[in-house]
Amino acid sequence: MTQGRCGHGGSLSSRRVESTGESGAVPLAMLSVMPHIWACLMARRKPDSAPISPAAWSPDLARKFLYFIAAIILMILGVGIAYQLNPGWFGRVAFVPSTEFKPQAAVAANAYDDPKMWIARPSLPDDPSAWRPPAAEAEAGGGEASAPEPGARPLIAPAKAAETSGVAPIAPLGDAAVFFVHPTSYYSKASWNAPLGDADADYRATLFVRGMASAFGDAGAIWAPRYRQATLGAFLAEDRVTAGKAIDAAYRDVEQAFDAFLAAIPKDKPIILAGHSQGALHLTTLLKNRIAGTPLAKRIVAAYVIGWPISRDTDMAALGLPACDTPDQKGCILSMLCTNPLTGTPDAAAGPEANIGTLKPSDGFRKGELITGKVGAKCDDDRGFLLIGDADAAQHFVVAGYVLPGNNYHVYDITLFWANVRADALRRLAIFEGEPSPVPPPAAPVAATTPSSKS
Repeated sequence: MTQGRCGHGGSLSSRRVESTGESGAVPLAMLSVMPHIWACLMARRKPDSAPISPAAWSPDLARKFLYFIAAIILMILGVGIAYQLNPGWFGRVAFVPSTEFKPQAAVAANAYDDPKMWIARPSLPDDPSAWRPPAAEAEAGGGEASAPEPGARPLIAPAKAAETSGVAPIAPLGDAAVFFVHPTSYYSKASWNAPLGDADADYRATLFVRGMASAFGDAGAIWAPRYRQATLGAFLAEDRVTAGKAIDAAYRDVEQAFDAFLAAIPKDKPIILAGHSQGALHLTTLLKNRIAGTPLAKRIVAAYVIGWPISRDTDMAALGLPACDTPDQKGCILSMLCTNPLTGTPDAAAGPEANIGTLKPSDGFRKGELITGKVGAKCDDDRGFLLIGDADAAQHFVVAGYVLPGNNYHVYDITLFWANVRADALRRLAIFEGEPSPVPPPAAPVAATTPSSKS
């Protein structure tokens, strides 16, 4: 998760900003309520009466009105405080299904031979993973974008970017095959697992593939399956037995899709595994069940297990691959263990200048652009979180309503470092194949005192 601490790795899962930056939330809420209160008062007057003016109210009416406003303020404050003190309870009420778990029958053995069972795969029309964000012409603050070094080529090509003309990518498409498992996009309480074809879940999953999987797209073709994911409430439920059944059912679809993926690609093709949140959890199970201790492990360029915690002490041995300790290591796991996406190394810090491209979403995640040098990152050695820098800076790169309690930027684990993740995948693929890297080396780590996790 990304929280003013951000999570990339064993802790890639948990970054979060310490400063909420929302001191104006209650006043803004009150401003939004006032027009409705006024409308109600206006609706109560007789059609032929003169408009009501607060100055014309009787003292008794004015007093009642102020009491009413005060009560609303206290109610909003009370709900806000209760939510901050116990967000888990609110989450369970809002998202945990009250229905019984229904076992999921396995999909047909050849189900994933059908292109419709994939959000992204080679030759799929309107493949969302083929989208690339354009580089911003100017920085978020309105200043001019920094000029590239003489003779340097831009890292991100505008190919297939939103609202840009088609231009051939500067970096050629790598020859890896990328198996990407999307995060939770089903939030309904109607069932413990998403039905295939749920319109809302599919819409969100497509956006996630566009914004997250696209970071790996220049390393090779993306394969992102549809699967009967566990609903969001399964990760909040106190009934862990039922939740576990839903998560296991989702994994079976992912494993079946992985088998179809392997059957469709050449036997010697390099493989990149990537997933976020629930998708990352399923990758850890896939690594244990299908890759650890098998010849397949030798084909893994890297596994990007992002947004799900992994313990070096208790988890790594079963996964069959080591943690990525250097930016030029192959056949390893980046889970943000904590691995810093700006340096490609664990337990490191890097300032905003090391960030070669944060994806700033727009139009409800449907569009976006890359902005450089705005978000730094630092590993928290004690908790394994990846902390992002200035909370105020980070808030310029999010969509309202998608920052989790405690200023947890989990949804943005990849997008805050989109261009760095892209470069990391290209670099590790080149090393895997014994070729020169098509991208510059990552930034060198700096003293862990910067960037600050507080604004």
